Amino acid sequence: MLIALGMSILLPVVIGLGEALRAAFGILPALGRHSFSVNAWKQLWQLPGLISSLRLTLFSGFAATIMALLLAIFGSSWVYNSSLKLSFLGRLKPLVQLIIVPVLAAPHAAIAIGLAFLIAPSGWLVRWFSPWLTDWTLPPDWATVQDLWGLSLTLGLVIKELPFLWLVCLVALKQINVSKQMSLAQSLGYSHSLAWRKIIIPQLYPLIRLPVMVVLVYALSTVDMAQILGPNNPPTLALVTMRLYTDANAQMLLPASAAAISLAMLMVMSILLWEVCVRGLMLINKVSIRSGGRASKWTLLGTTLITALPISFILGLLSLLVLAIWSITWRWSFPETWPTSWSFDYWLQLWTEWPLALKHSLITALISSGLALMIAVIWLEVQDRFGGHVYRATLWLIYLPLLVPQIAFLYGLKISFLRLGLSGGIGTVIWAHLLFVFPYVMLSLVDSWRALDQRYLSVAKSLGSSSWTCLWRIKLSLLLRPLLIAWAIGMAVSISQYLPTLLIGAGRVESLTTEAVSLASGADRRLVGVYGLLQALVPLLAYSCALLLPRWIALKHMK
Repeated sequence: MLIALGMSILLPVVIGLGEALRAAFGILPALGRHSFSVNAWKQLWQLPGLISSLRLTLFSGFAATIMALLLAIFGSSWVYNSSLKLSFLGRLKPLVQLIIVPVLAAPHAAIAIGLAFLIAPSGWLVRWFSPWLTDWTLPPDWATVQDLWGLSLTLGLVIKELPFLWLVCLVALKQINVSKQMSLAQSLGYSHSLAWRKIIIPQLYPLIRLPVMVVLVYALSTVDMAQILGPNNPPTLALVTMRLYTDANAQMLLPASAAAISLAMLMVMSILLWEVCVRGLMLINKVSIRSGGRASKWTLLGTTLITALPISFILGLLSLLVLAIWSITWRWSFPETWPTSWSFDYWLQLWTEWPLALKHSLITALISSGLALMIAVIWLEVQDRFGGHVYRATLWLIYLPLLVPQIAFLYGLKISFLRLGLSGGIGTVIWAHLLFVFPYVMLSLVDSWRALDQRYLSVAKSLGSSSWTCLWRIKLSLLLRPLLIAWAIGMAVSISQYLPTLLIGAGRVESLTTEAVSLASGADRRLVGVYGLLQALVPLLAYSCALLLPRWIALKHMK
């Protein structure tokens, strides 16, 4: 059964990549192309600025992943550092824990739009210091958004991926006896930071390798964030591919497919390069451990991380806050720090008539997250009954859609759907969302499922309960909170899906994300603020339900 479910995940990716590969080498019957050709690759490499696009893709992707991972590991070290509890940094811990939830719940596009409103030349940050400090009465001529080096894109990726990697690190650290190992290391003369680097990180990284790969692949292949924050000329390789696919000239589908395959190959080489670098660093760390040195040489890096960690979370919170402000603004002239007049007109329209994008987003998110949770429970229950080796054998199938660039196989999958007459409906969009929602649901649920005390089940079976009774009456009851949190994560992932909705829906299935990204290019900021904030509010409400509902049920049973 698990093999069948795994193949249902593998086949769409293989079919999509196969269609893109055929088109990349000149075979596209819809355009009357039936013979092998490399002209598409020649057209691709003749595109102006392609080398710059590759450089920009690699820089923003690797830089964002490295910074987010360093900050996440440092944040985990901070949580376990008891000496910081009375310091200023220790006092910031409750604030960071409060901020992490809305930033984690918000979709990538919402964070990108809010960050653009925040750091733009006419953004909120500039308004704070104008004109009393800067003497600016007009926005400065600075490229703080969509800059040529992709710095704003890198910043946006760090802000969004940091909470995810931090939580992944904290979950993984529960499998390591951190307190005992740190106490032993410090008794031998190691500082907290040195003990963390030499002892904890080598045990931690193998546990988080797969999520880090997922973040790296997303950072290298993002389209929605690149469209909002990245440079336009030349753009990243993923955005180049998207523009070629949506070109009015249908013949550009061939070089677009070549670009998609190039992006997929770039992912493979990037992952291999990342792994080689990690193994090299681990080898250097082993040599450092054998040397027995106790002096820490990471003071500058530690100071940088101490400063960057709270700043990253604060920028994420401010990005959401400025969305909320713009959504209720009527007039906000530069350089005013706050709007001079307010209006709730766009929000009042929601009470009278829900926009189609909101309806579609809620339908796809509820159904795809519900189906993903149901499949995850079945998958894990079958694993419990037939042995963990079945799960390990199919693990790579679960995460395959996250390790392949979406643009590399979704358009080929769309062509396959067109042949079957299935493209453009909300049903196919839900199915496409399920490909990406299910891995995250599994990732969030599997550790809690494994940690369940099996003695409860042993007692129930000794009293004559069947396996299904144990599942429904014991497992699901005890795991209600993790199940709801996994469902909420699925909701957040579904809401954030841009390319699956746009490509598989053939542009006929509107969602909050597709509307927000399209409006972000120059529409009314008030309307963009409403759509961007709605993107963040729907997952946040799902997380709130997941956290509060189990408590309410427990209190009800106590009465």
